[in-house]
Amino acid sequence: MDLVSLLRARRLLAIVRGRRAEAALDTVRTLADEGVTLIEVSLTSHRALDVITRAREELGVQVLLGVGTVVTAQDARDAHAAGAQFAVTPGLGDGVEQARSLGMSTLVGALTPSEVIAAQAAGADAVKLFPASATGGPGYLRTLRAPFPQVPFVPVGGVDTRTGRSYLNGGATAIGVGSPLIGDAADGGDLSLLRERARAYLRLAEEPGR
Repeated sequence: MDLVSLLRARRLLAIVRGRRAEAALDTVRTLADEGVTLIEVSLTSHRALDVITRAREELGVQVLLGVGTVVTAQDARDAHAAGAQFAVTPGLGDGVEQARSLGMSTLVGALTPSEVIAAQAAGADAVKLFPASATGGPGYLRTLRAPFPQVPFVPVGGVDTRTGRSYLNGGATAIGVGSPLIGDAADGGDLSLLRERARAYLRLAEEPGR
């Protein structure tokens, strides 16, 4: 799986965190039904690994499923065993090396230039700019891309439709969106509102040019 090519093509990574496993699974199903086909389920979700396993069985290969908040080597092993195709980390740690050794693609969290260099050295397929909301916004990404023009960046953290457009126009490979997209759906909230938000983000991701 070429994660970077998929990020470039789809430009939207949905991040699911929820307090109820069934609701989180319904959220994944709804996103997939609306055409969001690059989805991360955070390990902070209730029974996250069960959600991934069941979603993989139901959705097949048309939806790319990853596990987020991978910190330790055991996290990576658990994610791989559950059927995740890629691992997302909040930063550098043992989970990155273990995920790579298992053949998983990695989206590695970094914020500073030194962390970006370390993420590249660790073999990250792409860099998760996190927390993006702490950087001053899209302007920071443009500044960071000057010394790292070839690095695929995915801003995560407080990315709404307005800042998402600015990040994509500023050179982000894709945007990672959690609560502004998911809302309370993964806790048992309204799935019809999730559908509306998914359509809005998909329209944004499909806008031509940058």
